Amino acid sequence: MEYAEVMTELETLGKERTKKMYLSNGAVEPLFGVTTGSMKPMRKAIKINQDLAEELYASGNYDAMYFAGVIADANAMTEADYDRWINQAYCFMLADWVVAVTLSEADIAQEVADKWIVSGEELRMSAGWSTYCWLLGRLKDDNFDKDKLSAMLEQVKETIHDQPERTKHSMNNFVYTVGLSYIPLSEKALSLAEEIGELVIEREHKKPQTLNAYASIQKEIERDRIGFKRKYVRC
Repeated sequence: MEYAEVMTELETLGKERTKKMYLSNGAVEPLFGVTTGSMKPMRKAIKINQDLAEELYASGNYDAMYFAGVIADANAMTEADYDRWINQAYCFMLADWVVAVTLSEADIAQEVADKWIVSGEELRMSAGWSTYCWLLGRLKDDNFDKDKLSAMLEQVKETIHDQPERTKHSMNNFVYTVGLSYIPLSEKALSLAEEIGELVIEREHKKPQTLNAYASIQKEIERDRIGFKRKYVRC
């Protein structure tokens, strides 16, 4: 499939209800409102196509940008490519669910995410923490430096309450994901989450959201899900 064919198909798959939901979460026109599930047949037909992914991402259409992440060649992208993508990610859905997800399948994931985390830019920081969440939820524990992750947990405890809202959200999710998916530090994450306590996330045009990583990890313990890993992170 070529660019024009993909755009036509995406427009056909769009649903007004889905479009409204995306708009309420920060997406802007142009977009069609395509669910991730309905993209799967195209994903199977196209597989990986970096050139097409670049065309789609550059379009500025939310659904096309999302699908770009689905068919991107994660390891063909350089740090400069990922920086370019995160610069164009205008909302958290693109930053955390497209750019971070794609980066998490690249060999340079941690290197790039580490730089984003200290960038001081809300969505870039959010994407950095989210990248670690996607990594931890998929890769075996021995792919990570325990001391490094432990220091990152301490960083969250010391700084989370002073962060921008979306960064705060992703940092909280990092603590939860360590507790759920990284057994060597699961108990530390639980204890630290209790110290952090509830977080209230302010959201534009929506009611504030209350997050509690401690309660969320406790639920996973009760469900006997500690150590959970997913097979795939992309659609």
